[in-house]
Amino acid sequence: MRRVILTLVIMTYSISLIACEKKESNNDGNFQIIEASITHDTNIASTIWEIKVKGNAGETTPNPVGQLHGAPVLGYVFPTTLKPSDVGFSQTDGILALALTSHPDFDDTPLWDENNDRAYDNDGIVWHPHWVVLRKDDRVSGGLSVKQFEKEDKSVVLPPTNPGMPMYMDSPGFQVITKGNSIKVLIPDYRMNYQIKFNFDAVSAYMQVNTKIQDKPMLGVYEVYSVLSTDLSLPYSVTSKK
Repeated sequence: MRRVILTLVIMTYSISLIACEKKESNNDGNFQIIEASITHDTNIASTIWEIKVKGNAGETTPNPVGQLHGAPVLGYVFPTTLKPSDVGFSQTDGILALALTSHPDFDDTPLWDENNDRAYDNDGIVWHPHWVVLRKDDRVSGGLSVKQFEKEDKSVVLPPTNPGMPMYMDSPGFQVITKGNSIKVLIPDYRMNYQIKFNFDAVSAYMQVNTKIQDKPMLGVYEVYSVLSTDLSLPYSVTSKK
């Protein structure tokens, strides 16, 4: 029954994405996805998440605007059929996704020093991962946003590594590796409730932060560059390596 409901939700999200999807971003294919995989390696009890693009993965980063409001965010995103509770959120409606992001105007990984300069608040431009819960949102041209909640809502549970924003977002600290046309991240099984059988898709997108306009989301998707399945149907499954 849950699978049927999830399929209907995904189909609804797909309509919004397809309607706004543009051809290719102006970056020589750096966000044009040609392949994606999630591989479970039993030897290291971890899954390896990888997206491959036509150009050079991670080479293009956003141009800073010098403030949080309107700050650009670029991302390679894995929407999944995992439950939010599998990665430490309280259960909520929406699609759990792993987003590999870069944004030079702010740092939302206060526990991690990705550029290893002993400062923890200056490395947002370095590609890094977030768990997010996505919801359908017609207020933005990309049709999706990161799900928000009221700060006073005591029923909401976030992982202890969250960045302190009123959104279903976590900063888990997994290392992101870019090389040639590949961007990948390795996640230990125990950090995903030992879930190794699920479906996924791969998306590249432009997002933007909003801190001033009430009828817009705090973090919305404004342009979809590429969807591997073309319809966000999450047709791909985890493979096993022994």
